Amino acid sequence: MKVSELCSMIEESIKSGRYPLETETQKKCAGLLKVTSKSATDDLKSGDAAVEVRVGDLYFTTNFSPNIHHLPGVIEMDVLDCFRLICRKADRIDTGVKLER
Repeated sequence: MKVSELCSMIEESIKSGRYPLETETQKKCAGLLKVTSKSATDDLKSGDAAVEVRVGDLYFTTNFSPNIHHLPGVIEMDVLDCFRLICRKADRIDTGVKLER
């Protein structure tokens, strides 16, 4: 599987409501979510995978070793955790962060 395909699948799953969105901020941010591969190669098994989770100006980039068992599932859980963390941070910021497209 390609890292970019996995990123697209996870992004669409969050946007489509496959995962329960717990707050109004999560519902608003889901439409703005971008999950992209920042890996040097697109193959999950050939090298380190890097994934960026972005909502507006807020983002996380995480690196994953190819030696991790069940790597696609680990990436999926991490993306979901990052998305929720970004939403919590967006709730605490008064100004200066663009959450619009």
